[in-house]
Amino acid sequence: MEDGSSIHGYSYSYEGIYMERKVNYQKEMEQVIEMLAGERKTLFLHSCCAPCSSYCLEYLREYFDITVFFYNPNISGDEEYKKRVEEQKRLIKTYNAQVERRAFEGMHSTERAATISIVEGDYEPKQFFTMAKGLETCKEGGERCFGCYEMRLLKTAETAKERGFDYFATTLTISPLKNAQKLNEIGIRLGKEKNISFLPSDFKKKEGYKRSVELSEVYNLYRQDFCGCIYSKAENERRKAEK
Repeated sequence: MEDGSSIHGYSYSYEGIYMERKVNYQKEMEQVIEMLAGERKTLFLHSCCAPCSSYCLEYLREYFDITVFFYNPNISGDEEYKKRVEEQKRLIKTYNAQVERRAFEGMHSTERAATISIVEGDYEPKQFFTMAKGLETCKEGGERCFGCYEMRLLKTAETAKERGFDYFATTLTISPLKNAQKLNEIGIRLGKEKNISFLPSDFKKKEGYKRSVELSEVYNLYRQDFCGCIYSKAENERRKAEK
């Protein structure tokens, strides 16, 4: 067998070691949308903030009836939390006004775009700190972050199932600092466990992240400089001090 050949989703190296092959989850999402063949399904979309959701909503509102789920117990401090959730609501209100007026100048949107709803989850910082116990010194992007992904996606999957949605997903994959492979692995597993379809994604691809930055400037969105938790904030402040 030649080096680089594939068996059941695994790549085979000349040393005879099987290694998991990375999946292009952007293509996976596009294939799901293609299979829908224009049929609109309901999507319960976890969002971490307005800037990250800006491109995701612009893109997905063409194909799905979206309800944004703002559930982020990792956010440090009431003031920061309120600022982010209000920005999310403001962006959705702006997007909905575009749809109602059918006015999409400067947007990658068409007449297919639909209005968006929002559900604000409970702000439960104690849940985050319970999850993070023992992982406080983990580097950003490590096991503590994976636990945070799972905590938020689990609540999203459970709520989506309870409310009868067709799919659930997350905007987190748009960030270059988030592990899209891990996010999709967790989402797919939880979807199977909760018996609800997970919409795979890697929104940063095809200049999705770049577009989110552009939209943030257009709508003057509050763009935070740390992920949300006290650990990411401390690491960000440390990096600033070192410069």
